[in-house]
Amino acid sequence: MFYQKDVETMRRADIEALQLQKLKKMVDYCYHNIPFYHERLQAAGVTGDKIKTLSDIQYIPFTTKDDIRDNYPFGMMARPMKDIVRIHASSGTTGKPTVGVYTQGDIDVWADLIARIAAASGVTQDDIIQISFGYGLFTGALGLHYGLEKLGATVIPASSGNTAKQLMMFRDFGVTGLVATPSYALYLGEMVKESPYPASAYKLRLGLLGSEGCTEEMRAQIEKNLHMFVTDNYGMTELGGPGVSGECELRCGLHFAEDHFLPEIIDRDTLEQKGPGEVGELVVTTLSREGMPVLRYRTKDITRINYEPCACGRTHARMDKVMGRTDDMLIIKGVNVFPSQIESVLVGMEHVGPHYQLIVRKQNFLDTLEVKVELTSGELLSSYGELEAVQRKIHDRLKSVLGLETKVTLAEPKSLERFQGKAKRVLDLRNQPEEKA
Repeated sequence: MFYQKDVETMRRADIEALQLQKLKKMVDYCYHNIPFYHERLQAAGVTGDKIKTLSDIQYIPFTTKDDIRDNYPFGMMARPMKDIVRIHASSGTTGKPTVGVYTQGDIDVWADLIARIAAASGVTQDDIIQISFGYGLFTGALGLHYGLEKLGATVIPASSGNTAKQLMMFRDFGVTGLVATPSYALYLGEMVKESPYPASAYKLRLGLLGSEGCTEEMRAQIEKNLHMFVTDNYGMTELGGPGVSGECELRCGLHFAEDHFLPEIIDRDTLEQKGPGEVGELVVTTLSREGMPVLRYRTKDITRINYEPCACGRTHARMDKVMGRTDDMLIIKGVNVFPSQIESVLVGMEHVGPHYQLIVRKQNFLDTLEVKVELTSGELLSSYGELEAVQRKIHDRLKSVLGLETKVTLAEPKSLERFQGKAKRVLDLRNQPEEKA
């Protein structure tokens, strides 16, 4: 199903011509309306009329999260407050929150982008979608809400938490679709399995999950527990929220909304552009945003982009599921480790659940990694031999994938924290007094 078929099936040459036209306008828009960009672009000698091809984007300086934080709250705003109808912000758990402001035009485009992704994933007007994101400054809930309504689906703004009530609404309201973080969907699935109601009491068929990474193994576990088809979508506050890209029903990459965003892949060390299909850091320029546009925003997300048309008929570029974030990456004894690599090993293994915690410590001036994994059954705790076999199997698989020695600790069932929002998997204890061997 298409929401905007004429746009979603444009020829590559037409997509790039539209992007070039919008990029030139956006450079001038930022130059004249945002002092930060005025100074940056002037110093770089870049104006809209000097952008002759899309490759000329390389001459525009990058924008980082620190730039946005340094201009907190409204220094990156391109329009006067009287034109702003909505303000969102990130959680700000690691410093000042990242603020996003929206004109009515931004809100309308945002709803279209979400409707496009929802339709591609299989949502129809007959669906009843329960949004279990937390409502508030977070962009996810209201972003999906408006887009799903625009598509014609029935929306239940459940928000996060109160899991028993979430399951009750699933059953009583005939919910067919779920919007949540993968972590919370995983927890909901556990609770559905433990509830006294039969599987036939639930009509779930679709999950639009986002806000955090989800490996294929984690997705398979969620689909098995909730008996629904799960797609991934991508976005962030700095880019306006969800709607930047999303999977179609074929799930062979997340379709980028290239008429509104211009993606690049760069080498995170040299900052040089990489070619199609090469893995690197995703950089995005907004082409339509009025309230707070960004030029060459470094997302810190690691992925790659495929420019071949999809078998579904859509022609916009597709990005791989995010492999990890440069600021989530752990460097243990010189080895780069992403939590997603560990998750792909653990999820689906016999005797262990999908919940885990990574504990990083410093020992004899070297970083060490402990992987704490939850058992699925307490019965195993009574058999030392079986416990040791499970522990060894996990250790060996992790060593094969990571090329690194890890300490594996098996935890009792349901002893690790569950998350209703973004999961916090890494416990970094390196700033505590150093442990001796």
